[in-house]
Amino acid sequence: FRPWVWTLLAALGLLSVCRFGYCEASRTSSPTSGGRKEDHGPSSLERVKRGWVWNQFFVVEEYTGTEPLYVGKIHTDSDEGEGNIKYTISGEGAGSIFIIDELTGDIHATERLDREEKAFYTLRAQARNRLSDDPLEPESEFVIKVQDINDSEPKFLEGPYIGSVAELSPIGKARVISNTAIAVIHRLAVADLDRETQDRYELVVKATDMAGQMGGLSGSTTVTIVITDVNDNPPRFPQKMYQFSVSEGAAVGTPVGHVIATDADMGENTDMTYLIKDGGELFKVTTDVETQEAVVSIKKPLDFETRRTHNVVVEAVNKHVDPRFVDLGSFRDQTIVRVSVSDVDEPPTFKPPEGTIMEVQEDAKVGALVGVVSASDPDVKNKSVRFSIDRATDQEMIFYIDPDSGAITLGKNLDRETAGWHNITVKAVEADNQTMASHSPVSIRILDVNDNPPELATPYEASICEDAKPGQVIHTISVVDRDEPLAGHHFIFTLDPEASSNRRFTLGDVTDNTAGIRMEGAGFNRHEQNVYFLPILVVDSGPPSLSSTGTLTIHVCGCDTEGAIQSCNATAYVMSAALSPGALIALLVCMLILIVLVLLILTLKRHRKGQRIAEDEEDMRDNVIKYNDEGGGEQDTQAYDMSALRNLYEFPEAKSCDSGPDIRSLPQWIQANRLSVGGGRAGAEGAAATAAAVAADFSLFKGYIRKKVEQADADLSVPPYDSFQTYAFEGTSSPALSLSSIHTLSTTSEQDFSYLSDWGPRFRQLAGYYAPGKPEEEGS
Repeated sequence: FRPWVWTLLAALGLLSVCRFGYCEASRTSSPTSGGRKEDHGPSSLERVKRGWVWNQFFVVEEYTGTEPLYVGKIHTDSDEGEGNIKYTISGEGAGSIFIIDELTGDIHATERLDREEKAFYTLRAQARNRLSDDPLEPESEFVIKVQDINDSEPKFLEGPYIGSVAELSPIGKARVISNTAIAVIHRLAVADLDRETQDRYELVVKATDMAGQMGGLSGSTTVTIVITDVNDNPPRFPQKMYQFSVSEGAAVGTPVGHVIATDADMGENTDMTYLIKDGGELFKVTTDVETQEAVVSIKKPLDFETRRTHNVVVEAVNKHVDPRFVDLGSFRDQTIVRVSVSDVDEPPTFKPPEGTIMEVQEDAKVGALVGVVSASDPDVKNKSVRFSIDRATDQEMIFYIDPDSGAITLGKNLDRETAGWHNITVKAVEADNQTMASHSPVSIRILDVNDNPPELATPYEASICEDAKPGQVIHTISVVDRDEPLAGHHFIFTLDPEASSNRRFTLGDVTDNTAGIRMEGAGFNRHEQNVYFLPILVVDSGPPSLSSTGTLTIHVCGCDTEGAIQSCNATAYVMSAALSPGALIALLVCMLILIVLVLLILTLKRHRKGQRIAEDEEDMRDNVIKYNDEGGGEQDTQAYDMSALRNLYEFPEAKSCDSGPDIRSLPQWIQANRLSVGGGRAGAEGAAATAAAVAADFSLFKGYIRKKVEQADADLSVPPYDSFQTYAFEGTSSPALSLSSIHTLSTTSEQDFSYLSDWGPRFRQLAGYYAPGKPEEEGS
């Protein structure tokens, strides 16, 4: 508000609504509860707050003057212009942006304000006594609002903008590009937009405020309209014919060439697939999903000699056809792929290529023709072919082949029962190029002829009871035949003519080429005859018919009342007659083995007995313990047990006991001496004599040891340190005879060494030395 507003308000008589004053009224009193009146004193006044005379102040933004901008004036009706009232303000911008004249209450703005930064300021006004600084009016709040001027141009906050529209879209189609600050709507003004011709458009959009009136501000931005693709272009081959060459020896699946159709569209609208419309018997086409190429490859083997050029029609078809544009034409295209087949040198080919099956009779003669294989050079030159058999498949060289004609003949006799099939491999090579080789399997079936007679399946034997009843089936026999006739086996069983006089048994066919043996007549007596041999003749169906004779052995046995066989023993005569030569040989071998075992046992016992006697006569002094290690003397006990030397001959010389010294602890020569001395005495006399004999013997032994020790001490060749030496003293005489065999012939021996001559040629010479001479030899 301007100052004249205040003057106008005062002129209208609004003094009763003072801005910052209180109106005085007469003192009033009001009744209280209980009929009492509240006494406020004689000077009590009732203050009434006056109403506001303004709502807010206004200030124009962007003021560019040099003087502070007048905003408004605050005033109280109690101000009589004497200068005793001070006006103050506080709040937003007080003292910095806004200042007040304390005397007049005029408010000025000292800074340039911007509504876009802050639209209003809230302040508080106060009127005080200048001298006492007491508030004259309550503090009141007021607002200073910044008035807007057109000082900001429109701005596009998110530019530049990108929009899109599909090609071939109809006229008037709208495209909206929106954000939080602006919405731009574009409408298509022309038809038949072609992305393939121009795929984008750049537009400049301008925004002006004040509805475009003069003095308004404006801003601009760039909008890019992208023309999106639709599938409006079919695939097209750049060429109507492509030519490729491939060798006739190329393997199935080998790529022949690559062709590709182009499509002016983009993205998935260019996806296409390829088909073969003609020539798909030998070739196939696949689509490379990465490059969108058509790969033409071999489907079946090619043959230069059969056909040298192939024309394959390849068609390209779009995968994603838009039905809106089907009227634009066919979305497919075709091209011709011409494949030229080049010639290569090929190995011979067999007819038939999968192999040959031949048949030959097993009785065919050596040199007979088995069959003929055929092979030829498939090349135009048609070179000659040579045949051979891979000997790894015919190591026995049963077959031969003519190298020129391919005729296979027999090299050895055949036997179907040994091998019914022969599988060989025939090799064909070009005559002038051995590297061009082919192989073909040939299976040769050996046809059967009846060359094996039927035979009994096993050496049949049967047992019957002595009281068997007539007509009883004793046994059922069957036969085997190694041949395999096409019509199957059929055998005839009859008794051999040699058994025609036998009235005891009959033979009859049963089923499945078997025959049953029946008993005829009364019972048997096994003591008279307990074994019957029944020859059986078997004849096959041929042709020609072959036969053989087998024997059924029938044993007559003793049975109990229920028919269970108890014993089939025969007499000694019958048994010996029934034994075969093989059984007799086995029995003799067993007896010979038993005799050899008995002789070996006796020899071992005799040998052990001689060893035991020798051990009993052995003197303990023969146990010589040697100590040859160069040790450190008697204190060195790590490598040798010294107790063996110390206790070797520690025998008790005398014991004061009734039984005398233990004879088991003395050497054998002492035991013998003791026994000879005390054998004829008894009691104390015998013991005393034994003690005296033992003392005498030990004194002799000690003297011997002492003499040996003195010799060792005087010997300069012994080591300079202590060493243990042992001495074996045999005594003055020995009851044992000489162990040498030199004087054996001159002495008489009770032992008979004649058995040495039975030990073989190696011991005969030794037996001649030890055996006693014969009278005639001694006389001579």
